Formats: sequence, structure tokens, C-alpha cells
Amino acid sequence: MMMLFQVCSRWRDAAYLKSVWKGCEAKLHLRRANPTLFPSLVRRGIKRVQVLSLRKSLRELINGIPNLESLNLSGCYNLSDSALDTAFNRDIPSLKVLNLSLCKDVTDSSLGRIATHCKFLEDLELGGCTKVTNTGLLLISWGLKRIRSLNLRSCWQISDHGIGHLTGIKGQPSTGAKTLERISLQDCQKLTDESLKHISEGLPTIEQINLSFCVSVTDTGLKSLSRVSSLGELNLRSCDNVSDIGVGFLAEGCAGLNKLDVSFCDRVSDSSMAHIATGLGHIRSLSMSSCQITDAGVTRIAKDLERLETLNIGQCTRLTDKTVQTITEIKSIRSVDLYGCTKISSEGLKVLNKCENLKVVNRGLWHPF
Repeated sequence: MMMLFQVCSRWRDAAYLKSVWKGCEAKLHLRRANPTLFPSLVRRGIKRVQVLSLRKSLRELINGIPNLESLNLSGCYNLSDSALDTAFNRDIPSLKVLNLSLCKDVTDSSLGRIATHCKFLEDLELGGCTKVTNTGLLLISWGLKRIRSLNLRSCWQISDHGIGHLTGIKGQPSTGAKTLERISLQDCQKLTDESLKHISEGLPTIEQINLSFCVSVTDTGLKSLSRVSSLGELNLRSCDNVSDIGVGFLAEGCAGLNKLDVSFCDRVSDSSMAHIATGLGHIRSLSMSSCQITDAGVTRIAKDLERLETLNIGQCTRLTDKTVQTITEIKSIRSVDLYGCTKISSEGLKVLNKCENLKVVNRGLWHPF
């Protein structure tokens, strides 16, 4: 009996070793009072928390884990400004990551609190926070001087003026979020080429931009972005007004681009393939699904993109078995999407066995190759 007690004690003590829990994220349902919960997490050294459902005060969590580094509240639909005002009523210098995605009742008022009390925040997720406006971006720019990643997906009220706040361009009453490296503006449909001009002038070290479904962005905006030499990833999926001309601008100025998505841009064709082959030799991932490309375009990039690992050309209905043969010449290729390429035969696909590094082929469903 004594030996059993000693073993159980050792297992209990091991369960509290901080090295065991290092980097772990606690997933919590905050529904009722539990006085032992937060002391237990602190004893284990837990600094990352995801709240799966929220019925109690968020303030108890903030106060209960004083060294909190990451807080994920994504999908907590009942989270309100008043709850956040109560929780963020003091400085929280340890907090680096905050996810408020799909918290639809969060407004600029909450962003004011966050900008005031979370000044060391580096990653802020606001995807689907549809009540956030240009004023919220002004508050972010004013208070979050260390912000590196910002997700504004489907923040429909944001316009060019808000991006002007964020970048500190043209006499805006803030200095801009100059540390910003990654920004998602997906489905922010009020944005135009003016926003891209602001970004190119005010965020010279930006590395990743997601502009998918920004239907008012045109080739003129891409001409502005071509001046951002630090740009490494750009998503233009379903930007209907982007054409070969815009891709040409990118090829002239963004030589360091390693990931490009122009899928479902109907005005992109083989000419873009030529631009990419000539000016974007560092590309590792290229997505051109449902674009107006042919076998000749694929042949053009196969000769010059020596680092290409991922090629997504699904629903390009002009492609034939010749494209499959060309893909075998890309020695670095690891993943290919050919879904919906109706002129490519099952017999033609067999030649992909020659690709030594190819791991994944999509012919309708992803599966190991």
C-alpha cells in the first residue's frame, strides 16, 4: 500500500512539471465557477488558452493566469464590448496573441481597450468582426506598436481611409503600424487600388498580403505593390479585375515573391506564365486554378521555375496530357492540383510516376501519390 502511494505521488508530481506542458494550449469551457482551475493551469506553466464556450466572466481568466501569452476567443459569439472592457481593465504586457475571429459583437470600443492595455500584442485576429470600422484601425495603429500580424477578413466596413490610418499615410493622425509583416484583407470589398498605394508607401517591410475576393483591386493597384521588394506571399484569388498586365508589374518589382495565388482571375492567361517565368524565379507555390492557361504556358514555367514545389492548376480546361508530361520535367515538384482538367486522361497521369519528389496529386480528392 505504501509503495502504491509513493508511485501515485510521483505521477501526480510529474503531471505538474512545467517541462511536460511547455507550449501546450488549454481548451476551456468557462461555464461555471471552478476555483481550482486557474491555479492548476498556472502551476503547470500554461500560458496559452482557447475558450471554447463562454458563460462566465472573462475577467476571471485574465486575472487567474497573470502571464497569459495567447488567448483564443474565436467563435465566442456572445462576447460583447462590455465583457472585454471588464476583462481588459489593466495592462497585460505578457499577451502576444489575441484571436477574436467571428466575435460579431466586438466593435471599435473593444479595440480601444486592447490598444491601451495590450501594447505588446504581436498577432491580432479580427476575421468576421463585421462591426469593426476605420476608427478601429486608427486605434490599432495608435496603440499596438509591435503588431506583426493582422487578420481583417470580412471586416466589411473597412475602406481605403482605414488602411490609410493603419499605414500612417497622407497626414493621418497616427504613425502607422510600421512593424506589420502579415495582413489579411480577404473579402474587404470596399478596398480599392488606393489601399494598395497606402500599403506600398507606408508598410515597406510587409511580407504577406491576402487580397482574395477584393473585387475592386485592379492592375493599377498591383503596380503600386510592385514597389514592395520585401513581399514574399500574395493572394489575389477571385480578384476579377486583375489581368496579365498586373502579374507583369509584380514580375518586374517583386523578385522575392515565393508564393502567388491568382486562381479564378479570368483575365490571367499564358502571358502571366511568361511574366512569372521571367521575373519570379523564386516561386515555390503557384496557384492558377480556373485561369485561361494552356499547355504552352505550363511549358514556359517548367523551364525556369527551378524551386517550384506546389502547382495548383485545377479547372484549367484547356490543359491536356502534354501538361502532365511537362510537369515531370519540374524536378522540385511535390504537390499538383489537376482537379477538373477534363482533357487530361487517366493514361496521361501515369507519367507522374517519374516525379521522384511528388507526394500529392489532386484529381478530385487529395490522396498520397
